[in-house]
Amino acid sequence: MITGEIIRSFKGKNTLITGGTGLIGRQVVDILCDAGACVKVVSLDDIRLNDKAEYIYADITDFGLCKNIAKDMDFVFHLAGVKGSAKVSTEQLASHFVPTLMMNTNILEAARMNNVKKVVYTSSIGAYGNTDIFREADYRLDSMPMDFAGWSKRMAELQISAYKVQYKLENFAIVRPCNVYGPGDNFDPDNAMVIPSLMHRIYHKEDPLVVWGDGTAIRDFAYSRDVAEGVIQALYYGTGASFVNLGSGRGYSVRELVETLKSFLGFNYHFDVTKPSGFPKRVMDISLAKKLIKYDPKTTLLDGLRETWEWFVKNQDEYLKKQNYFKKDKGGF
Repeated sequence: MITGEIIRSFKGKNTLITGGTGLIGRQVVDILCDAGACVKVVSLDDIRLNDKAEYIYADITDFGLCKNIAKDMDFVFHLAGVKGSAKVSTEQLASHFVPTLMMNTNILEAARMNNVKKVVYTSSIGAYGNTDIFREADYRLDSMPMDFAGWSKRMAELQISAYKVQYKLENFAIVRPCNVYGPGDNFDPDNAMVIPSLMHRIYHKEDPLVVWGDGTAIRDFAYSRDVAEGVIQALYYGTGASFVNLGSGRGYSVRELVETLKSFLGFNYHFDVTKPSGFPKRVMDISLAKKLIKYDPKTTLLDGLRETWEWFVKNQDEYLKKQNYFKKDKGGF
């Protein structure tokens, strides 16, 4: 999907990637390191993944730190965030909302103050209000986001909008990814999202695998490599300080997801219809991203799930090395 022209544009460029050890970030790091960029990764995860990148273990809720690491950067990819299941995100609102708000405000302002040439901010589908099909043109600022953490994502988008109004800056791009999965996902059984949660329980021989709801809920599952390429293309082409959707291009029912996993893993499952299925349908329209930033996801659900499973089997305990904002004994947030 990424052209040679885009790849060559990163050669020798000083590039800061926040959250470069995460699900999308690690893919961005690999692509840009291979392109010859001078990559600096900042993260609170105790993980080093690419020998060509410089890793900084640091907390970007510290504004002074952010101003320092953004100095002399050509590009900033702000991918750091807090990821958790619907349950923990609902029960531990502050643990999700506060650090997200602080990280976003700090990095974006540090990039502006340091005159970074191009910046891309990774927002979320959660910034939208509830609907079946998410289209950029239908978004209303006076709508309620689908979850509380969506407010922090919106605040950063508004910060970028304020830069455009006051400083005439359009070098800040924004993407709203859907439900992203892939190698490096959060497989913590206490707060994992649907795909890593299912995989964790399948691996540990839950029999039958109990799936909440009746399987009819439809979701947009996008593979991390596809989304990483979309993020890079958003920075390259720009989004005019507005946002574009990054999804898979279609919706999958939870039943289809489970059947696809079963097709290569072989397990028994049961839908517990006494449990909620969640919102009936959430699918992203990616036509604007295709037009504006040439976004073109190619990975099938089957191929993406296979690659994710193979990675998980070899890296089951990686989540223990990651920053966990939802630990009960964690102070500060």
